[in-house]
Amino acid sequence: MAEILKGPELLRDRRAGVCLHMTSLPGPYGIGELGAAAHAFVDRMRAMELSVWQFLPLGPTAYGDSPYQPLSTFAGNEMLVDIGELIHLRLLNHGEVSELTTLPDRYVDYGALIPVKNRLLALAAGRFESTVSDEILSDFNSFVARNDKEWLHDYALFRILKTRHGERPWPEWKPEYVHREATALARLERQEADRIKAIKIIQYLFFRQWWALRDYAHENGVVLFGDMPICIALDSSDAWANREILRIDEDGRPDYVAGVPPDYFSADGQLWGNPLYDWAQHAADDYAWWVDRLRATAELADLVRIDHFRGFEAYWAVPADADTARSGAWEPGPGDAIFDAMRDALGNLPIVAEDLGVITTEVTALRDRHQIPGMHVLQFDVCDPNFSLSDVSENSVCYSGTHDNDTTAGWFRGSPDDIRSAADIEADQAAALRVTGGTPETMHHDLIRAAFSTAACIAIAPLQDFLGLGSEARINTPGTSGGNWRWRVIDEQLTPEICDNIASLVTASERGPSSHGPIE
Repeated sequence: MAEILKGPELLRDRRAGVCLHMTSLPGPYGIGELGAAAHAFVDRMRAMELSVWQFLPLGPTAYGDSPYQPLSTFAGNEMLVDIGELIHLRLLNHGEVSELTTLPDRYVDYGALIPVKNRLLALAAGRFESTVSDEILSDFNSFVARNDKEWLHDYALFRILKTRHGERPWPEWKPEYVHREATALARLERQEADRIKAIKIIQYLFFRQWWALRDYAHENGVVLFGDMPICIALDSSDAWANREILRIDEDGRPDYVAGVPPDYFSADGQLWGNPLYDWAQHAADDYAWWVDRLRATAELADLVRIDHFRGFEAYWAVPADADTARSGAWEPGPGDAIFDAMRDALGNLPIVAEDLGVITTEVTALRDRHQIPGMHVLQFDVCDPNFSLSDVSENSVCYSGTHDNDTTAGWFRGSPDDIRSAADIEADQAAALRVTGGTPETMHHDLIRAAFSTAACIAIAPLQDFLGLGSEARINTPGTSGGNWRWRVIDEQLTPEICDNIASLVTASERGPSSHGPIE
């Protein structure tokens, strides 16, 4: 057994953190990137005394720009590749990237960004082999050798075929490509050899930059806390190349799809549309695909939140032709077997369970048997009249709110899109004031202070809550498909006064980095 995962050791310290997705970082090129802005944010975290940086999934996005519907569970989002480093490597010049500098800095305009940045990345990739040093070229070749068979080559073929078919989902491609006929794929490899290599170069640039950020974070005592969706998208290279692990037919059609029943966010539930796993097939090969997936994620992050953890105990299966998730039903998940297999292969699991929503005693027991921390979200918890901050256990991560919530200021005031009634909002306000002992004007600060005061091993707030921003800064509204994942912070908002205020909160709660061990 290879002991490669160190996540559980990091849960022994009291830590404070921030949730900020990479796309939300400041910077001059239309979207947050992995270079100078990300390194500067690590510096800001040190000034704030924060030692955990939680971010959303890093895979390449498609329709709706959601990081939770990536085109690959292994590849990196090309839009995050840092333009500044490409200029430094002489793969691009300042004049060539000027169009990116005209894009908005307070939100991501994906429609304008994506075609421009893709063109620039292709230009950089075309110059790569004739421009970079022998050391970088050797590192690239090693990257390809490590990843080509597992996911990289299939991902390159998938992206080329998706472009050839007008970006349509792979079940709508020509039959020879839907069915991965060997002669058709061999012909494609000959015809598109240069583009295949370019895609691999761009992936290498993403991971090269990520490794540099990871090392810089560790040098500065910052834990990287990633996120893994339990489901994969049907329109993904993973599904196209590994359809045997899913409940889909030979043409890529699912019988049932994933979702959740009616809940706080939606009266009709959430119809995600992701294909369901064929858990019997996974069990037959001892969950090898999951082992590979967790291993790859753990190479990027020190801790991993698994979204919709309850799906491992039971998941909501909705007929593929249903209009809403209301007609779904619970089906049994793999339970203990998947965690036993991952632990046997990898060692201790660096997992945090997203265990929100309809949680049964069976789900809680599964989590506890494997000593996996769960989550508390105070925007939900304080509304329970029986809740006390002392209910938050040490083996948990406590949040003011998450990326799926409104900001705390927006939640407390209520917004035009709020699904709560006026009476519900008033009741929630009274509950929040009761639990925190705060004031309406300082509720964003008070709820963070409350989270930090709990026994939870890690306490986290979205950056929007630290800044006291309202609903205009909300990054995602579950159940909607447009206008999400766009918010960005700007440098001017991260003032020394804000950093000092956050540092005071951390220090007062005894979550400062002075008590932490090194991150190796």
